[in-house]
Amino acid sequence: QQHIVESGGGLVQPGGSLRLSCAASGFTFSTYRMSWYRQAPGKERELVATIASASGSKNYADSVKGRFTISRDNVKNTVSLQMNSLKPEDTAVYYCYVRLGVVDVWGQGTQVTVSS
Repeated sequence: QQHIVESGGGLVQPGGSLRLSCAASGFTFSTYRMSWYRQAPGKERELVATIASASGSKNYADSVKGRFTISRDNVKNTVSLQMNSLKPEDTAVYYCYVRLGVVDVWGQGTQVTVSS
């Protein structure tokens, strides 16, 4: 059974930092692209960052470029999202995601709130 679990969300002041982690199991983690999405209240879910399997190439949404960094550890089967210079508009539920063939696997999400 494929399974991914996020952790690391919380409340942070504007300008602060948080690190999200996603632990994966039940599939060959190293061979799949991993992604982070987020969904703010009343808005559609949007892609935040993605990291390839073999090359480790990374892509980011324009809104987070230069502030967020995605990374992966293919030994520990984890993918992380380091978020710096957080803004109130980064407030959302953040989801880890992997597409396994024709199957979409989502984590349960972790809440990030940026507020003073």
